[in-house]
Amino acid sequence: MSFKIAIIGAGSVGFTKKLFTDILCVPEFKDIEFALTDLSEHNLQMIKAILDKIVESNKLPTKVTATTNRREAIAGARYIISCVRVGGLEAYADDIRIPLKYGIDQCVGDTICAGGILYGQRNIPVILDFCKDIRELAEPGAKFLNYANPMAMNTWAAIEYGKVDTVGLCHGVQHGAEQIAEVLGAKSQSELDYICSGINHQTWFIDLKLNGRKIGKEELVAAFEAHPVFSQQEKLRIDVLKRFGVYSTESNGHLSEYLPWYRKRPDEITKWIDMSDWIHGETGGYLRHSTETRNWFETEFPQFLASAEKPIDPAKRSNEHASHILEALETGRVYRGHFNVKNNGVITNLPSDAIIESPGFVDRFGINMVSGITIPEACAATCMASINVQRMSVHAAISGDIDLLKLAVLHDPLVGAVSTPEEVWQMVDEMVVAQARWLPQYADAVPAAKERLANSKVKTKEWAGAARRNVRSIEELRAEKAALKQAV
Repeated sequence: MSFKIAIIGAGSVGFTKKLFTDILCVPEFKDIEFALTDLSEHNLQMIKAILDKIVESNKLPTKVTATTNRREAIAGARYIISCVRVGGLEAYADDIRIPLKYGIDQCVGDTICAGGILYGQRNIPVILDFCKDIRELAEPGAKFLNYANPMAMNTWAAIEYGKVDTVGLCHGVQHGAEQIAEVLGAKSQSELDYICSGINHQTWFIDLKLNGRKIGKEELVAAFEAHPVFSQQEKLRIDVLKRFGVYSTESNGHLSEYLPWYRKRPDEITKWIDMSDWIHGETGGYLRHSTETRNWFETEFPQFLASAEKPIDPAKRSNEHASHILEALETGRVYRGHFNVKNNGVITNLPSDAIIESPGFVDRFGINMVSGITIPEACAATCMASINVQRMSVHAAISGDIDLLKLAVLHDPLVGAVSTPEEVWQMVDEMVVAQARWLPQYADAVPAAKERLANSKVKTKEWAGAARRNVRSIEELRAEKAALKQAV
């Protein structure tokens, strides 16, 4: 087989390498072309060097190109994969820093909440540019695979306004299933069967079977509470399981910021999170992790390049959906996964226009969703709160309506639990002004926002958050990795 895959945001080096090696685990794909594109020439050359080394070491005919010209990369592509972060870590730092001034403490801030909504405002105009290029230049019928957050908003915009065949992909379901298999004592992941449904980052394990035996709430609660690690790291997630009756796919830290109950007071935050790793609820945890990862890669690039000499091992193919979807579409070997698509009745008690995450099967005929699923009422209510925010956020990003943007932020569950309307109005003004260079649709609104900020009487505070850790130096990271290696 010979076709072209374009990867936008390929400078996300670790993730691009994973996608690349996963896809090349499919024997029929050795002759394909990967076209890498990114705004950073520096990052592009680093990832190209790594991928070239993999191709050379494995004696493959695979072609790898790299260009900062996105249209050149997309031209003739059958599949386009996006893993972009518009604004990079600079804009992301504002997504965390500015809401903290108004008492809003986020762990990740890339899905909803104040940070996720502004992240969507930066991404959506760019996503629509990608879609325009795909319509004009890609192979007819090309498929757009979006890995970038905010997943639901980006996918919503691409489908509704970009008019491109789009699927959103995330690994939260797989990671949640790995935890459940572990606490239930499964010998392998294959022993666990499950149906997961909802919206991205709020997907729910509504049916579980271990070796064909149905697993109920009480057994699952007991298994998690008995686990020596998860009982501490997933306290909030276990509490939601007890109250809702089903387990959420999303990590303790992620889940905490989609709900109005656990992060609205500093003393409550520290009660529900765990500081052993960023993903369990630390203030700005993913920002710190992303910063450290970038710094580590820049410093340790020779080590990453040397590791690329190892042969590709199909047994180590990851559970990221992309390679499995491409394999199913191209070879007809059926793949079952959980995909982000427009609802259109797939989940009976969520809106038709929403982007849902639910089971589907892939073959040569495309992605075929399992329809007629009804999720528990409490899960639907929680999803609906986010869907309403997502819908307003997408419409605001398309129209450049700053008042609608403020209403979207106001209706966010955590923001509404913490901030007054006056605080929300000022916070959004401040974020739009700070990020104006990435928000072209709000250019006309920026002068008035600056004037309002100059005359505002709303008080803010300089606050690092309830549970902030400093970014570790390269030396600290080396020492920690050495200690872990020695312990093993």
